[in-house]
Amino acid sequence: MRNLLLALVSCGFLSTELAASECVPSEWGPNDEIGAANRITPERTLAAAKLVKQGASHPLGIVITPGMPAYPPRYTQLQVVQPEQHFRTDTTPQFGWNATANDDLVQMWLGTGPQLDGLGHMGEAGEFYNCNQGKDFSSITGLTKMDISQVPPMVARGVLIDMARYFGVDHLAAAQPFSRSDIQAAMDQQGLTIGEGDVVLFHTGWTDAKLNADPEQWVSTIPGIDNDAARFLAGFKPLAVGADTWGLGAVPPKPGDKVFYDHAILLKENGIYILETMNTGRLAREGVGEFMFVLGQARLKGAVQMVINPVAMW
Repeated sequence: MRNLLLALVSCGFLSTELAASECVPSEWGPNDEIGAANRITPERTLAAAKLVKQGASHPLGIVITPGMPAYPPRYTQLQVVQPEQHFRTDTTPQFGWNATANDDLVQMWLGTGPQLDGLGHMGEAGEFYNCNQGKDFSSITGLTKMDISQVPPMVARGVLIDMARYFGVDHLAAAQPFSRSDIQAAMDQQGLTIGEGDVVLFHTGWTDAKLNADPEQWVSTIPGIDNDAARFLAGFKPLAVGADTWGLGAVPPKPGDKVFYDHAILLKENGIYILETMNTGRLAREGVGEFMFVLGQARLKGAVQMVINPVAMW
């Protein structure tokens, strides 16, 4: 984690001033709060369902381990308790029978592990999706606009673009960027297209290779898209874009790019959701390029992000 901060500071990316620009209201109107989720339609849902031909399914959320590395200062802690029970064996059981039980409580940042970034997560110069000003909707007790509870179930065609396969490696290198031309070439190689309302995922192999073997490096740097690639992807009008990394864009970014600016391009400028730390290894190994993507996130009122476990079915 320390290496990540040092890398960003040394490259000057944390001190970069974000230039403000005139805001244009969303294509769904000035009061819209769900952005690309408007692209979820009955027709697209039915088309996605037709992709299930083998009856196979796969969890796209990685296992979250308490204490696992995360973008600082995020963390996860878990406690298991037996409230007012403690495995009691007395002759007057609490419920009239000898019940034993465990409960659990968790302290964590909802942006840890496999996650959905909502439209209130990242903006620029105090401004967020659809010209919303952070000062108007960001409260310590929760967002009053664009919170995660408003996002409808995401049922869509999923597309996996295997960048590790394209580059001929098990996993991309630390901070390795890939461009719009790389993405298009990988799509051509793998016979893939991106349609409006799709969920686009990238397999870099980074988490499979590094999370357990070198957790310090895993959280200090990632391969990923460059800033221009984010604009390229936005042009397809997808529902969401994600990867098997804890960010999406390369960290540190290539010279001339802004760190994490892919978030501003997708979330703020286009209302496109971001999915992070997706479990894509099996899909890549089995050559699954398209699938039915289903996500029903926990609807916590006011939340910015949410820990998720989407399902891929094919």
